[in-house]
Amino acid sequence: MHRAWKAAAVAAAMSLALSGCGEKKEAAEPVKLDARLADIYSHTCQTCHENAETGAPPAHDLAAWKPRLAQGESVLSDHIVNGFKGMPPLGQCIECSADDLLTLMKFMAAPAPEAAEEEKEH
Repeated sequence: MHRAWKAAAVAAAMSLALSGCGEKKEAAEPVKLDARLADIYSHTCQTCHENAETGAPPAHDLAAWKPRLAQGESVLSDHIVNGFKGMPPLGQCIECSADDLLTLMKFMAAPAPEAAEEEKEH
């Protein structure tokens, strides 16, 4: 029962937070993770989102994320909270809040922070 309640709460919070995801922007900006979320990313998301064989959209692959973002916030929220195809519910991050999951998704759907730094140098 606790898991179902948490999933419902996370879905509701993510639906509100994702409301701007489908908006068109000039250029996608990288998202930086704090140390706690970077650790979560390396222990959960990275396993699938940096392995092409899993079928998960690769982190920082804007072309792979574009059609997913175009599906809208309710679909993305449902996929993150309940899982989708090979993705486990909550991305196996039971300690993640809705904000954590949203930030991790935005991090993966944005350009790599290193790539943005390289572009600034040129």
